[in-house]
Amino acid sequence: MKRNFARKWGSSAISVGVIVGLILFWEIICRAMAVPSWLLPTPSAILAMTWENRDRLPRHFLATLNATLGGFILAVAAGVPIAIAITASRILRNVIYPVLLVFQSVPKVALAPLILLWVGFGLPSKIVVAAITAFFPIVINTSAGVSSVSEEMLQLTRSYNSPALRTFLKVRLPFAMPYIFSGMKIAMTLAVIGAVVGEFVGSDVGLGFIILTSSSTMNTALVFSGMMLLSIMGITLFYCIALIERVACPWYQSNDQNLR
Repeated sequence: MKRNFARKWGSSAISVGVIVGLILFWEIICRAMAVPSWLLPTPSAILAMTWENRDRLPRHFLATLNATLGGFILAVAAGVPIAIAITASRILRNVIYPVLLVFQSVPKVALAPLILLWVGFGLPSKIVVAAITAFFPIVINTSAGVSSVSEEMLQLTRSYNSPALRTFLKVRLPFAMPYIFSGMKIAMTLAVIGAVVGEFVGSDVGLGFIILTSSSTMNTALVFSGMMLLSIMGITLFYCIALIERVACPWYQSNDQNLR
C-alpha cells in the first residue's frame, strides 16, 4: 500500500514538475526574445492581468459555469433515456441514429445563431448550445454500456423469469454505469466548449464574452486569463465527475487503477 501511495504521488510530482518547467520556459523565452505582450504575454503578465480584473472575472466565470452545468444536466437528462430507447428497439435505433449523426456533423458554431434566434438572448441559448455539444458522447457511451452485458448473463436472468425492468436495474444498469460516467466526463469538457460558443454568438457576460471582447482590443493577456480560467473550470468539473464515479461505482476499477 505504501508503495502504491509513493508511486501515485511520485507520478503526480513529475506531472506538476513538467507543467511548472514549461511555464518557466515560456516566461524565459518571452523575456529573452522580447516578445510583444500583444502577441504572446508572459505567464506573469497573465497572472497580473487576472489579479487586475479580479473584481469582474468571478461574475463572468460563474455565468459560464451556470451555462456549462445547465447544458450538461440537460444533455444527461435527454441523452440517457434516448440511449436506452435506442438499445431497446431496432426501429428507434434506425430512426434516431441518423438524426443524431446529422446534429453531430453540423458545426455548433453554425447552429448557435439559429438557437439564439429560436431560444432568445442570454442563458437559455447558451445552455441549449452546451447541451447539444455534450449530447452525443452521452448517447454513444450509454448505449454501448447497456449493450455490453454478455448473452450468458441475460440467459441467466431469463432462466429465473426476471422481469425486464428488474433485469435492467440489476444487470444492465450496473454494467452500463462505467460507460455512462465515461461519456459524462467527455460531455462535461464539451459542455464548457458549447457554453463558450454560445457566449461568442450572443451574450454580454461570460468568459467567452471576455475572450471575444479582449481579442478585439488586442488585450492578449486578458484573453489568456479567460482561457486559463476555462481550463481550470473544465479540469475541476472533470475530476468532480470522476469522484462521483468512484462513489457510484465502487465495484468498478478503471484500467488505470488496474495498472497500478
